[in-house]
Amino acid sequence: METLIFAHRGIPVKFAENSLEGFRYAVEHGAEGLEFDVHLTKDKVPIVMHDEKIDRTTDGSGYIKDYTLSEIRRFHLDNGEPVPMLSELLEILQNRDVYINLEFKTNKIHNIGIESIVLALVKNYHFVHPIIFSSFNYWTLKNCQRIDKKQQYCFLMKVPVLFPEYFVKKNHFAAIHPHFYLPSKVTQRIWTVDNPKLARRYFKLGVAGIFTNNFELMNKVKKEIR
Repeated sequence: METLIFAHRGIPVKFAENSLEGFRYAVEHGAEGLEFDVHLTKDKVPIVMHDEKIDRTTDGSGYIKDYTLSEIRRFHLDNGEPVPMLSELLEILQNRDVYINLEFKTNKIHNIGIESIVLALVKNYHFVHPIIFSSFNYWTLKNCQRIDKKQQYCFLMKVPVLFPEYFVKKNHFAAIHPHFYLPSKVTQRIWTVDNPKLARRYFKLGVAGIFTNNFELMNKVKKEIR
């Protein structure tokens, strides 16, 4: 199996993370896949940001859940862009030959209804490859399965699970996304790999994918392996 390289939050080593600028660059400069995080605003609009609070990546402060879309759009990322809506990003990605990993960021704050809202929204766009949906929140993935069991759902984990193949099969997940490689035949995509030496090991092992903050560097490493 050839390992896919996912641009983690775009390319944070060059552009503001989870910015449309970064995602456009990634798509236009050879990223095989993109990974990004989704939250809901107070008025239930999906936006793209990693943290539950806007403090680290914008010129504002506070929790996403406490702002309406119009309020949160007044704040800006480091590159001057407003916080992107998921719909804006999907418009960029539709019909592009790139794999998409959408992470429901619900492990700390579980926005009620986020699963149905996001799954309904993505149906308005056409993608070359089926979207990969992931979350650290087990119940978010189970909610998604109840809404649409035909999609790819993958469980994110910081610590290993026992018997990963059984875990995946029992829960009807498409894969697991661990922090480190698990000696198993189960499909796995590993986060977040920025070390070339570690990446070489994963490429040689043939893991399904890696997530990285510098996809261009990882592309070079992969090319060397070939």
